[in-house]
This record gives sequence, C-alpha cells and structure tokens, in this order.
Amino acid sequence: MSGRDSRRAFVARPSDAEAWVRRPDPIAAGESKGDIFTARLTIDVTPELRGRIKVVAFQRGLTVADMLREFLAREFPDKAGDVS
Repeated sequence: MSGRDSRRAFVARPSDAEAWVRRPDPIAAGESKGDIFTARLTIDVTPELRGRIKVVAFQRGLTVADMLREFLAREFPDKAGDVS
C-alpha cells in the first residue's frame, strides 16, 4: 500500500458526445421495455416531491418510470429541434 496504482480510476470522456453515450437498439420483435431500458438513473428528490410525482403518475394511469421516461424523451429529443 506504499505506492499509487498507475491505472486511472476513471476513463477520460471522448470529445464526441455521441461516442460517449451509447444508445440502445430499437425495439425488436419480442423484446420488452425492460430489454431496452437497461441504464439506471438515480436522482435524489425530497419525499414531498416523490409523493407528488407518484400521485400525478397514478392520476394519469402510468407508472412513475413510464411517466418520467416520457418526460425525459420530450425534454431531450434525439435530434436538436425534434419535438414530440
């Protein structure tokens, strides 16, 4: 434990954002959403905000995950200027 490991703990980001973020393939026949949405995103929210999100999702007849996926897809479209 006397010396530092010469390997870097983190890999440097590529200059091209598209190369840095891997997009999943489109849904193939027989695949489910769970097969596509494999990247997990964790955020910290207050218990009050979490409660409000759950209530709105329930009122809309959606799961929280589906509602937030739709929100994120709308806010961050694949191409600039692409609004769904």
